[in-house]
Amino acid sequence: MTGTQPRQRREEKERPKGRPRSFDRETALERALTLFWQHGYEATSISGLTKAMGISPPSLYAAFGDKRSLFEEAVARYQESYGAFTPHALAEESTARSAMERVLREAAAEFTTPGRPRGCLVVSAAVNCGPESGDVEEALRAQREAGMRAMRDRITSGVRTGELPADTDTEALAQYYAAVFQGMSTQARDGATREQLEALAELAMRAWPK
Repeated sequence: MTGTQPRQRREEKERPKGRPRSFDRETALERALTLFWQHGYEATSISGLTKAMGISPPSLYAAFGDKRSLFEEAVARYQESYGAFTPHALAEESTARSAMERVLREAAAEFTTPGRPRGCLVVSAAVNCGPESGDVEEALRAQREAGMRAMRDRITSGVRTGELPADTDTEALAQYYAAVFQGMSTQARDGATREQLEALAELAMRAWPK
């Protein structure tokens, strides 16, 4: 028995198995997310990603596919974590007004949280994309439009319950608050403080129909 153990270990070592990853995939994805959030899709290079993630290019391609696939996964992770406050607010508040006010107030906090990039990744990551990255820009635009539709649906529910006047232009009101949300993201990236964005949110809520 003793004489066979070294041989068994050699056979196991030589057996053609998939080589285990030498890095934590979740940690690497979080680092990629941060880089895309900070610099945008097009300005983030593979070399920059591998350096930030602490992996080699072959490891990146093996674990995540190409840069576009990695970006899509990073955006999905963002929506499930940092960006989840918006759907939560729209779903959890008892009135459409309180839901929209919560979205804007939490945006002011989230967009200026110390220790991470400012603003919203979905708003800013494709701002400077060229024609070769048009599909990335379109995908993020579709996500922003989905967010606006969620706002519209919540506002429409307020019309149905009598919280808002029956003649409320729900489409225009949703576009307005989506524009405020996106503008807050841009201003946060330009250095606006949480207090300044909260003041903007308060001012925007004065436009709420009575």
